[in-house]
Amino acid sequence: MFLQKYVDPLPILPTLQPYSIRSGIPYYILRMKQVNQHLHRDLNKTPVWGFEGMYPGPTIEVWENQIIDVYWKNELPLRHLFPVDTTIHGAGEDVPQVRTVSHLHGGHTPPDSDGHPDAWFTRDFTITGPRFRNQIYRYPNPQRPTTLWYHDHTMGITRINNYAGLSGFYLIRGIEEERLPLPKGCYEIPLLIQDRSFQPDGSLYYPSGPKPHKKDLPCPSIVDEFFGDTNLVNGKVWPYCEVEPRKYRFRILNAANARFYNLKLGSGLKWIQIGTDGGLLEAPVQLSSLLLSPAERADVIIDFSKLQGHTITMTNDAPAPFPAGNPVDPDTTGQVMQFRVNQSLNGVDDSMIPLSFAPLSLPNPTAASYTRRLTLDDEMDRYGRMLMLLNKHRYDDPPTETPQWGDTEIWELINLTPKTHPIHLHLIQFRLLDRRSFDVERFMQRGRLIFTSPPRVPERNELGWKDTIRANPKEVTRIVVRFVPYTGNYIWHCHILEHEDHEMMRPLVVVDRHSQ
Repeated sequence: MFLQKYVDPLPILPTLQPYSIRSGIPYYILRMKQVNQHLHRDLNKTPVWGFEGMYPGPTIEVWENQIIDVYWKNELPLRHLFPVDTTIHGAGEDVPQVRTVSHLHGGHTPPDSDGHPDAWFTRDFTITGPRFRNQIYRYPNPQRPTTLWYHDHTMGITRINNYAGLSGFYLIRGIEEERLPLPKGCYEIPLLIQDRSFQPDGSLYYPSGPKPHKKDLPCPSIVDEFFGDTNLVNGKVWPYCEVEPRKYRFRILNAANARFYNLKLGSGLKWIQIGTDGGLLEAPVQLSSLLLSPAERADVIIDFSKLQGHTITMTNDAPAPFPAGNPVDPDTTGQVMQFRVNQSLNGVDDSMIPLSFAPLSLPNPTAASYTRRLTLDDEMDRYGRMLMLLNKHRYDDPPTETPQWGDTEIWELINLTPKTHPIHLHLIQFRLLDRRSFDVERFMQRGRLIFTSPPRVPERNELGWKDTIRANPKEVTRIVVRFVPYTGNYIWHCHILEHEDHEMMRPLVVVDRHSQ
């Protein structure tokens, strides 16, 4: 379907206000509903699932260490918008077709408010999952200012619940950061980037199975990954954003199911990245391209001050799948959005980009009490479909990642697959140590880890706190993690949604050392 680019303005996502204050704690309500929304000028209204009647959902803004309560309310239809494969774990015919549970991605949350995939519930809270705890989640926000996001995390249907629209921004602010001379107010804009495909009637298209469909496969059937043929930003297809000739701060989130974005700017503009998943870096980093895997965030400054009258196109050249898949079509998924520097300057731009920010107290690898070797594997399931695994285990196998509270560990992610996997750990943020090539064949034959290159230090824009990291093929990616501030049942997984729905997810149990 042909859709003209850059005919719709970029939606500015509203900030959600608390419904009430209860015992001094802000109380929010986020209702999940099916609504019809215009995603492009030339499309009929598209049925989507949104929070508070909109896709993406409204932004939640809090202060560091501020406690809030959020009531996640499912008011969705009983039938899903997309085909449900009942042959994959957690999505069988013995559970309702429409179920939801919301996860605060990157948040330090107690286990009963983490949005565990098994803690799902149905419309009006009629039926709940095997690990049901509550429908009102408490977020203490005991972490530095950063860009987080909330999204659905229901067992077996995360990919289609998110594709339907269940995601939004969650910003943690702090007094010290607010004192910095960074762009603020209307000059700070969150950008949620996704890919989608459409039916002729304007409805969203998600495949019912691989093409061509093999006769031995169930129908519907999960696909290896999904890649749409259009890009959306804040819920609009290829939008434009009118800006003044001044500096802007953009909080960018890759919220796609599986697509990586390697973003570039026209007119010779550079990205100035100031923060990553876990907040500000120690110093700004200038970049020609900005690579984001699904679920990664980047806090960036773009300086339009010398470009009055110019139109700048944000482009993408990441192959799909990444890194060795098909090149993007430069006329479709190779374009993301436009900035039009056609607004008059409203007063003097007194914002500045500091030369440095506060030092980071990242975990020290010398403090690690344990090193885990964890493989990223692929094999076939009983239908001959690609099955991605972590350490050769399926989700329901007994927990093997059981660190004690307060311990520091090094995790060596050994990627034996041909794809880059964005690995996400719930509960904590961590530090990337290095990446290193190894002899995959020797490892698979004899279990010996023989390196074929020296360690490669992180890119400068990866030197901050992370909660999602790219584990590249034929490489060992090492991270160092300190398991605080809570104990309990969490998970870790690949954030390609089709992978996590199809077994590339494992329990992460943080053990109270005093209970043993």
